[in-house]
Amino acid sequence: MMKGAFFLLALAAYANAHFTMQYIWNGATDQGINNYIRIAPNNNPVTDVTSKDLTCNVGGTSGSSVKTLAIPAGTNVTFEWHQHAQRTGEDPISGGHKGPVQVYIAKAPSTAAAFDGQGAVWTKIYSSGLVTPSQSNPVWATDIVNTNSGKHSVTIPKTLPAGEYLLRAEIIALHVAQSYPGAQFYIGCAQVQITSGGSASPPKISIPGTYKGSDPGITVNIYNNLASYTAPGGAVWTG
Repeated sequence: MMKGAFFLLALAAYANAHFTMQYIWNGATDQGINNYIRIAPNNNPVTDVTSKDLTCNVGGTSGSSVKTLAIPAGTNVTFEWHQHAQRTGEDPISGGHKGPVQVYIAKAPSTAAAFDGQGAVWTKIYSSGLVTPSQSNPVWATDIVNTNSGKHSVTIPKTLPAGEYLLRAEIIALHVAQSYPGAQFYIGCAQVQITSGGSASPPKISIPGTYKGSDPGITVNIYNNLASYTAPGGAVWTG
């Protein structure tokens, strides 16, 4: 009973520790809170991998009121996450939210603001999961984000064609992912215009569409002494 009560208390604490992507950095320049980002209505996660909310979070299929940030191909872009609209006074994300961190990009047919991100349009350009397997103290990508003030970065491949894109950052919290639905998807999409690009034609997947509830990276017991972890969405394309 004591163990069960402790587990329920832990779940309650995790439930109050949701978070959102709030900042994007263009190189070393902080663009300010919620600028160029499709803002979610709250900090709750998405748990249904078949929902359109998996694309760019709840209400994120339209960006008509969001400005688009110009960045050259090859730029290092940083995403920053927090539980609330504050950078100090609490952990950026709860230490109990363990899991992978991934970044996808999708080219808009016209403008990023008018792009709903549906169909086989997404290319994975970053993924980090179980960094250090350990029975007593495993290190996940989320742990590194948390110790880095809520930040993680990706370099935009230089070979991507110029144009307007959606940049989709994703953190999957796996603390209650032993059965589906359980994994918590925290998603933030930014609108960018890539300049000085190349002519590559990268591989593409659908979000939603590619992820399955049965994927071993989505339904998994992270407390079972994992030796490895395979994140959903396939391999990273490096350009």
